[in-house]
Amino acid sequence: MGTNKLNVLQLMLLFLVGVALCQNDTDEVSGIYIVTLKQAPSAHLFFNELSQNHRIGLKKHPHSTKSNTFHKLRNVSRSDPYYGSYISRVHDSLLRRVLRGQKYLKLYSYHYLINGFAVLVTPEQADKLSRRREVANVVLDFSVRTDTTHTPEFLGLPEGAWPQEGGYDSAGEGIVIGLVDTGIDPTHPSFSDSIEANAYPVPQHFSGICEVTRDFPSGSCNRKLVGARHFAASAITRGIFNYSKDYASPFDGDGHGTHTASIASGNHGIPVVVSGHLFGNASGMAPRSHVAIYKALYKGFGGFAADVVAAIDQAAQDGVDIISLSITPNRRPPGVATFFNPIDMALLTAVKAGIFVVQAAGNTGPAPRSVSSFSPWIFTVGAASHDRVYNNLISLGNNVTLSGAGLASGTNDTMYTLISAAHAMCNDTGAPTDMYIGECQDPSTLNPDLVAGNLLICSYSVRFVLGVSTIKQALQTAKNLSAAGVVFYLDPFVLGFQINPTPMDIPGIIIPSANDSKVLLQYYNSSLVRDGTTKKIVKFGAVASISGGLEPDFSYSAPKVMYYSARGPDPEDNSFDNADILKPNLVAPGNSIWGAWSSLGTDSTEFQGEEFAMMSGTSMAAPHVAGLAALIKKKFPGFSPAAIASALSTTASLHDKNGGPIMAQRAYSNPDVNQSPATAFDMGSGFVNATAALDPGLIFDSSYDDLISFLCGINGSAPVVLNYTGQTCDGVSTMRGSDLNLPSITIGKLNQTREVNRTVLNVGVNETFRVGWSAPFGVSLKIMPTHFFIAAGEKQVLTVSLNATRNDTAASYGRIGLFGDQGHIINIPLSVIYKFLYNVSSY
Repeated sequence: MGTNKLNVLQLMLLFLVGVALCQNDTDEVSGIYIVTLKQAPSAHLFFNELSQNHRIGLKKHPHSTKSNTFHKLRNVSRSDPYYGSYISRVHDSLLRRVLRGQKYLKLYSYHYLINGFAVLVTPEQADKLSRRREVANVVLDFSVRTDTTHTPEFLGLPEGAWPQEGGYDSAGEGIVIGLVDTGIDPTHPSFSDSIEANAYPVPQHFSGICEVTRDFPSGSCNRKLVGARHFAASAITRGIFNYSKDYASPFDGDGHGTHTASIASGNHGIPVVVSGHLFGNASGMAPRSHVAIYKALYKGFGGFAADVVAAIDQAAQDGVDIISLSITPNRRPPGVATFFNPIDMALLTAVKAGIFVVQAAGNTGPAPRSVSSFSPWIFTVGAASHDRVYNNLISLGNNVTLSGAGLASGTNDTMYTLISAAHAMCNDTGAPTDMYIGECQDPSTLNPDLVAGNLLICSYSVRFVLGVSTIKQALQTAKNLSAAGVVFYLDPFVLGFQINPTPMDIPGIIIPSANDSKVLLQYYNSSLVRDGTTKKIVKFGAVASISGGLEPDFSYSAPKVMYYSARGPDPEDNSFDNADILKPNLVAPGNSIWGAWSSLGTDSTEFQGEEFAMMSGTSMAAPHVAGLAALIKKKFPGFSPAAIASALSTTASLHDKNGGPIMAQRAYSNPDVNQSPATAFDMGSGFVNATAALDPGLIFDSSYDDLISFLCGINGSAPVVLNYTGQTCDGVSTMRGSDLNLPSITIGKLNQTREVNRTVLNVGVNETFRVGWSAPFGVSLKIMPTHFFIAAGEKQVLTVSLNATRNDTAASYGRIGLFGDQGHIINIPLSVIYKFLYNVSSY
């Protein structure tokens, strides 16, 4: 949708909103609703036809492994453009019949993953639509939010995974990663197609387009960036879209989308230069893969489900192989279960079509049940640290040394006088009346004669956290006043906020500890010399030197689960019920990650105007896994999404780089002090192991029909399943989440006993496995068989029997390990929450 069409849409909206607001007698104001119909979407129809043909083909050629079912599926489904326009006409006809003569505005027609539309109507009109027999669901639109130079080395890609792909220059080739995010800066060298000597074509199975607008001119896409679209109709109808900042195009005015895209797929060997300093060379996890951008998130307001569903629907129709979502809903979905929401259900159909879906766990940790990615068909990723840390030091004149953050040069061991901004005011060296003077945002308020040649002390207050004050402006103040450098101390009111390394083009340091900040200020204040009569300062006696923070330190223990990374157990609904599904699935690098940055990106003010930025969050962890999934998809093109998920999960690491247990931070305040060994609800199966995932040995596979059986097994879900998928639960053999063939076992309520089965498929060599396990506290465990031989291509069923040995309401954890004589180790986490020794319910 180009700029002109968006302007027309906005004018239509203004008219319709005006009409709605004038209807004061009804006291009803229009809202955006997502309406789904009972008729199946096109992906279901084509998939069912193709599956039937595929089964016939297998009977004729049972040993053929050359066909790629899912690529064929998406090619077939796009070969008939009539179906999409037909569905759109059906939607228009329904709206005209139901809302005859009334005002409304249809924003989108969805036809590929779900059959439905987004429409601006009043609550009364929405009720009319919900009563139609053709209509399945009517859901009020809801908001969503956004949730590297060293991580390839930390993950062992150069020596491990990339050589298996033929080197970095072919890692992920032919795989298209679709990112639903804030857009992309197409001019960034991380997305150039002229970096590599050997040209590579756009994959034939991808049919996406590149929108052309004033902000995203012709030629923006290439063989690397193969598609780019934007979706903003819901935002525009709400009147919150800012054309000057949000850009009615795929261009990234935020920075977040450019950053995540480069982590997954950015070119290899791109120099990271920030504030004039070189911080190494960047690479995505799958540097030869292709990028398709679906912009549905924006700087000022985040995004809305109606736009996100449209983006997902289009990505699947275009033929992406992987969808990466660094976004989560702002609230837990209401209804029968968290799984039944428009985004997750659209992704269910995407998975049916063979697309691997990755989503950030959310940044709402470390509280239990804080995870914001719910469904078993979505691969949920939490954030962990890696071992590269940028630290700089300040050495005080009293021989005390304090550590800090700051990507800055040092003072070369030269001691400089310290002077606080609070004592450097023009025409006054006493305490200021303006509490914001200490933030160093305005050079006109400070005396250049006092500041010049000295280290200026500034306060890092909550206004920096809110973006009202910035490090960049404080640095500009210091430069304007010819200061030798800047020292930031943490204001005591900044509680529980972690300061990331920040680029500085002059010597500087941020002291992120409140206690260390007190030490600095006590030394500074005790060194002041005051006039005995006037009490005015006559000498600034404190001195210090800054050691630069440009060189990374790799001595830190890693990985560890970051305090902000959302935790399990997975909430099944709005009550306190827990789903029998492990979330997160695993953790990946998400803290202090270098990535490409939009030339006009504003998400982090400290990196404005830079080509790279260092960001933290589960948003950064998810695209790491998306890129690694591309490597698996290339090596095993016939792997289903469940198989890819299994390969990533069963091979995950349980130990940090020093051989100790992976730790999890458990508090915002002093997180490295408040930590303990990570559990499955902190890190899922563990920390992603890229090399091992390319040789998993055994996998746990599951089908779309299994997922339907699981959904049908949820109490009261039958009509919702029918509404979203077009499939009836009548006659379906239902199963609990614990019975899904997942590479983990999670049981919310163990009422005396439970028996679950898992089926493994050997995708490696003939191998004999020994089974070992550790039982969760309060549970006895038995697994059969304890030893087995499995030939390549064959399956083996494992029966796991659990018995409660005590009444207990605390979650406990165990593990099952399959140890092969050819070196494969399969890790299966086991979690049990409520244990009942006696029968207390019919659960």
